[in-house]
Amino acid sequence: MATDLFSSNFSDNSYWWDENPRSREPSERIPSEIDTLIIGSGYTGTSAAIEIARGGRSTFVIDSQEIGWGCSSRNGGQVSTGIKSDIDQLSKNYGLDIANSILREGHNALAWIGDFIDKENIECDFVVGGKFHGAHTARHYERFGRQLAKYPVALKSDAYLVPRSEQISEIGTDFYHGGLVFEKHASLDPAAYHSAMVQIAESAGARFVSYCTAESIHRLRGSRGFRVKTGQGEVRARDVVIATNGYTQRATPWHQRRIIPIGSYIIATEDFGAETGSRLIPRARNVTDSRRLVVYYRLAPGGNRLIFGGRVSLAETNPRRSAPRLYRQMLTIFPELAGIQVSHSWMGFVGWTFSGIPHIHRYDGVWCSMGYCGSGIALSGYLGAKLGQQVLGLGEGVTAFDAIRFQARPYYFSYPWFLGPSIWWYGQLDRMGI
Repeated sequence: MATDLFSSNFSDNSYWWDENPRSREPSERIPSEIDTLIIGSGYTGTSAAIEIARGGRSTFVIDSQEIGWGCSSRNGGQVSTGIKSDIDQLSKNYGLDIANSILREGHNALAWIGDFIDKENIECDFVVGGKFHGAHTARHYERFGRQLAKYPVALKSDAYLVPRSEQISEIGTDFYHGGLVFEKHASLDPAAYHSAMVQIAESAGARFVSYCTAESIHRLRGSRGFRVKTGQGEVRARDVVIATNGYTQRATPWHQRRIIPIGSYIIATEDFGAETGSRLIPRARNVTDSRRLVVYYRLAPGGNRLIFGGRVSLAETNPRRSAPRLYRQMLTIFPELAGIQVSHSWMGFVGWTFSGIPHIHRYDGVWCSMGYCGSGIALSGYLGAKLGQQVLGLGEGVTAFDAIRFQARPYYFSYPWFLGPSIWWYGQLDRMGI
């Protein structure tokens, strides 16, 4: 299959880079003294930069690669509330009131991104088309109903169940046993969205420095501020923001011990026509399902290609090797796509947390927001803005995540040695339909 899998114009770069490529040219140099240094140029860092620069502070964003090179321009473009844990798990861990507040933050983030895109006149194919969350088994569908009944009315107004007998209106497959629709979820072109955010930040006065690695951070004694060693030399900054998520490195070892980098893999099919697209996903919704080893997919803008992603490997970084695995997953759901070739295959690292929820935090004077657990398009921008407000000392920066402890684990220092056994076990549970 691998021989015939790839189209003649196959690319191992993100599909979204065709229209919005990352600049490979080194950008400007960083000065020796600034107000705020932001490490990481994705949605979080760029959103924080917009807030801080608009607050009148000199703001520089550095990245070890091209600006926006990480998952902010590599994701599938599915915009959700982003909270992975259900209300039962959140209530068990934090109590019902905090659980409801955390879930509400997800809805706030979803509303925020729509308002932000509208207010800033961003062109990024943003569409509120909803999401279909497929039930892998009949038992999972029943669980959907029980979970939905427990959610506060204000947080489930856009959600409803679709039984298997009616799911043909949502998805052209009998693979699922019904599903749950979320009407307010959305989709966009992630690279176009990020490029627009960078332009907005630059218009506000922020500056971006590519190919500039943060090597170490030292807090200055006797005064507020930090000395940061970078690939361009040392810089003194009043505030430092860490916005590296799944690409957190040893320059910030405290954060690195709390973030689990997990590979996320995506393929784009060749053009199969809008008629086929409307048969596969009639309402052009985003789609996920209830398996623990999750897959996620949607139609590309125009409805003539499928963007299909999933967790199909632990540490594979060669897109040509991960593509066949994704392709087989895709055919289990849509057998009619057999023979349709792959035009793009790529991967990136998402940042997971031990709590399963994102964290916005200040440790030893350093600010951070990270850990979106693979659903961060809305949350990263929203919490990046909140983080920027916190740096500026503004009260509206308060979030439900502020008081939640950012957990580490014994014997975890950066390599997720426990993922292999976990993935194997989750695969067994998925095969048993549990």
